[in-house]
Amino acid sequence: MPLSRLSKLLSCQHPWCKRLLALICLLGAVPAQAADNVIRYYPSGSIYTYRWALLKLALDHVEKVDHHHYELVPLNDKVTQWRAEQLLSTGKVDVLAFAPNAQREQLLQPVRMDILKGIIGYRVFFVRKDDLPIFKGMTPQQFRAGVRLGLNSQWADYLIMKNNGYEVQPSIGYESLFEMLAAGRFDAFPRGLNEVGSEMKEQLPRYPGLTLEKSKAVYFPFPVYFWVSKENKPLARRVLQGLKMAERDGSFKELFLRSHADALRLLAENGWQTTPINNTELPPGNARPDTSWWWKRR
Repeated sequence: MPLSRLSKLLSCQHPWCKRLLALICLLGAVPAQAADNVIRYYPSGSIYTYRWALLKLALDHVEKVDHHHYELVPLNDKVTQWRAEQLLSTGKVDVLAFAPNAQREQLLQPVRMDILKGIIGYRVFFVRKDDLPIFKGMTPQQFRAGVRLGLNSQWADYLIMKNNGYEVQPSIGYESLFEMLAAGRFDAFPRGLNEVGSEMKEQLPRYPGLTLEKSKAVYFPFPVYFWVSKENKPLARRVLQGLKMAERDGSFKELFLRSHADALRLLAENGWQTTPINNTELPPGNARPDTSWWWKRR
């Protein structure tokens, strides 16, 4: 409303003016009040559904104690991880779900409980169907020396794979990497075991020449945390409290196993030759993930 009209409304003594002014004040107060109960999160999409179901589970547990309810709302914009960190720092986003790195530890507040139990560090590969016989006959050493991987240069696994001696073709984006693999720009696209189920349904129909390679895998310790602003320590404490409550009553594990049933079935069905490598990007002070919920390592 223009200032001239607002000043007239403020000075008007007619009952209708007073009612209109009261309504404007009431409507103006609603968004601020509602915003206090909204938690905006990133990233969103089908491969991240479990992360936010777990956050809701944690918040629901604490709600039973203090009766404070939150609504979870995704940030649907596609932004880089670096941009998401900036949005969190400025209050445009409230919670992220990423792996730790040195820069993130300085800028943001981690809720230091691994929400994926290391399953995303178990990497399998999308490849072109025509190349399957080549991969099957390779030793792990030949695979490391002779296969060019494709990864987003902003993802943590880009440097992890590169620092472990793999040749990596850098790119920006996510869906474009499937297109680049199909076009022969690189040889294999590494994905977390927990991600390939939805991607086989959503991405591979668009690229009929691609498939999941079922003989080679790598594993590196790769915890994933919820992150909040350093100024929002109450939310960090609340989320951690809820996660611990869900872990104690078994609902955390139940949700994890239910959400990753397809991934665990793939692991049981395929005898992946698994090569352990180092996570060169894991800062000191971060515990290695406990994989016992899903992987009994020999």
